[in-house]
Amino acid sequence: MVSVFSHRECHLARIYVWMAGGFEHALALGAQDVSDALGRTDFAVDLGARFGMHAIPLARSGARVLAIDTSELLLAELRAQCRGLDVETVYADLLTFPDHLSERPDLILCMSDTLTHLRDMAQIAALLKAVFSALRPGGRFIATFRDYTRLPTGPDRFSPCAAIRIGSTPAFSRRCSATSSFTMSSTNARPTPGR
Repeated sequence: MVSVFSHRECHLARIYVWMAGGFEHALALGAQDVSDALGRTDFAVDLGARFGMHAIPLARSGARVLAIDTSELLLAELRAQCRGLDVETVYADLLTFPDHLSERPDLILCMSDTLTHLRDMAQIAALLKAVFSALRPGGRFIATFRDYTRLPTGPDRFSPCAAIRIGSTPAFSRRCSATSSFTMSSTNARPTPGR
C-alpha cells in the first residue's frame, strides 16, 4: 500500500504548482488566504509549506517564516523561489515543529489539506495542543482543509483547489466553496469562521 507521504512526494509534489495554476498565480491566491496577516506578522510558521504559496507572501510583507514540510522536492522549489527573503526551510514532520522554534510565533499556518495528512484525530489533537502552546499570547492559528461532506461537482471534482478562473469569478471564491477554514486565536481558543 502506498503511504500518504510517498504518494505526495512521488506524484503530487511534482504537480502542486501546476494544480495551483502556476507559481505567480498560486502566490497571489496564497496572499489572499493570509491577507489579514500581511504586514502584521513578525514570525510565522507554515506547516506543510509546500512550494511557498503562503510563506513567500508572508516573507515579502516582512515576516520571518519557518517553512516545514516532509517533501524535499517541494522545499527545494521553495528555496529556489524565496532567495533574498527571510524564509528558513526545514524537512520535518509537522508534529515536530516545536523542536525547530527559536522563539514563539505570532502566526502558525496549516493550509490546504495538510491536516488530513495526519493519521488520526489523536495526532490532530496533539498538533493543536502544540500549536496553542507555541503561539505568542494573542497569536493566531489559521488552517484550511477540503470539506469532504459535500462532494465536488463539475471541474472541481478533479482538482478542487485548482487555481483557475471561470468566467470573471476568481478561483478563490470557488476554492472557498469547496474548503472549510477556521482561524483560532491563542487568547480565546475558539474557532472563528474563515472566509
